[in-house]
Amino acid sequence: MLYLDYNSTIRDIFNQVEGISQHGLDELFDGEVKEGKRSYTESIINAGLVSRDDIFNLVSQFLGYELQIGKVDQVDTEALQAISADTAHQYVVFPLYLSPGGIHLLAADPFNSSIIDDLTFALNQEIHLIVCDPEEVNRLVQEYYPKNESTLDDLLGGQGFDQFEGLDGEKEGDLTDAANETPIIRFVNLVLQQAIRAKASDIHFEPFEEEFRIRYRVDGALYEMTPPPKSLSLPVISRIKVIADLNIAEHRIPQDGRIKMTIEGRAVDLRVSTLPTQFGESVVLRVLDKSAVNLSLESLGLPEDIKSGIRGAVRRPNGIFIVTGPTGSGKTTTLYSALKEVNEMDTKLLTAEDPVEYEIEGIMQVPVNHQVGLDFARALRAFLRQDPDKIMVGEIRDIETARIAVQASLTGHVVLSTLHTNDAPGAVTRLVDMGLEPFLLSASLEFVLAQRLVRKICSGCVNEFDPKKEMLDQLGITKKDIGDRNFFFGSGCEECSNSGYRGRTGLFEMIKVTDSFREMINSGAATLILRQKAIEQGMRTLREDGLRSIFDGESTIEEVLKYT
Repeated sequence: MLYLDYNSTIRDIFNQVEGISQHGLDELFDGEVKEGKRSYTESIINAGLVSRDDIFNLVSQFLGYELQIGKVDQVDTEALQAISADTAHQYVVFPLYLSPGGIHLLAADPFNSSIIDDLTFALNQEIHLIVCDPEEVNRLVQEYYPKNESTLDDLLGGQGFDQFEGLDGEKEGDLTDAANETPIIRFVNLVLQQAIRAKASDIHFEPFEEEFRIRYRVDGALYEMTPPPKSLSLPVISRIKVIADLNIAEHRIPQDGRIKMTIEGRAVDLRVSTLPTQFGESVVLRVLDKSAVNLSLESLGLPEDIKSGIRGAVRRPNGIFIVTGPTGSGKTTTLYSALKEVNEMDTKLLTAEDPVEYEIEGIMQVPVNHQVGLDFARALRAFLRQDPDKIMVGEIRDIETARIAVQASLTGHVVLSTLHTNDAPGAVTRLVDMGLEPFLLSASLEFVLAQRLVRKICSGCVNEFDPKKEMLDQLGITKKDIGDRNFFFGSGCEECSNSGYRGRTGLFEMIKVTDSFREMINSGAATLILRQKAIEQGMRTLREDGLRSIFDGESTIEEVLKYT
């Protein structure tokens, strides 16, 4: 879809255009466009407000780039040789001509500034982008740079890796040279391409005594790639450290970094973490999906009562809103979506994050930096002098952060944060165990949400089945409880790589703190008692919400049992 990732930018461009109905443009900028589900550009074209060529003309003027309209008939053979086929496909660019000022490239994504940064360095000459119809750029790239669809198996089966046998990890020069060798660059790029194509959330590079394992996580489950030779562990990990701008010679301590690169014409953000192990450094790349920034509460698939509860909590004048769950359960996405509800001109929003994963327009985001003493507590203290309305703290890890969060809420601020507990009532006892006085907690806590992510059944291979009695016993229900409800599973197909699952959905457990619940917090009630009280007040447990997900045909018995 045309310029799908830049809906907000296209909106800004059209704000400056005279002679087009702003009311019509506002109507087209609806929820689906804001969430990145539909291209704003194509909506404008389909509405007949402008032509496709008009769009490219406006983008060209906005960016200050050259413009190419229509089909390219003549190709400069000298320019063709200036870039490799790999580069053309990776960035989706096509060389139109050479000039004394550099090389002029047609770009499918002219908004991606990293094309200029990366290729200026790689080609050692000035890069000038030309705005052109992405369909025409793709046609030229396919025609003049036929893609040799190599797989990891093909690459590993070829020659060129023998030279890395016996590489000395203590010699920085040797590591840098190995990291910049063409076979290693191609190998790392191919691993990243395959993982991104599979919609992986994490990519793991793991050296063992006799093998080098590469795995990637899709919808919460790990899958292994074709294992490369053990000798590739040092050069491959060195390559990742080079592009993440980490110290290539440091193997003794963990390091964190970030990679911004273009894969198949799309800008991708990766968070890098290294960990020294017995047989070398383990590296994990977290793929930061920028579409999460566009998510609203509507698009998260939340039950109506949970959705209205979150909206009510975040729009309160003060109080603490806690989201709890294990790592990777979608806590950050929920908090971002909640903040988006109040990201308005008359509201000041501040966040402290470790690290800042997604850049959100309209929100002041502060990355925690422990090396210089900027932790959550110190950031939160500074926030109180910045006149905020809503504050998000990445995680309440210690008593100091908890006390300042309470202080902020009692002085008229909404504080959103996360905890790692098994359920919603457990958040209360965790904060008390940290040392927070129960009377302070009861006065400030307004809302607790526990959540888990479970895999969704693939819609392409969904089938009904009758569960066995043992499965129902594990769920704590009987045939009588089921009635005429159906159970489903995924048999596996090409769309889901024969896993039977595709995508994930959330299970939720919500506590709205009432006066009677506050009294129980004050009296120091145990988690079990608090849980019972919450159920009496109407809380649906994670297991009960899992049953809802099963009966709605969203997930399976196995997934619900695994996570609740």
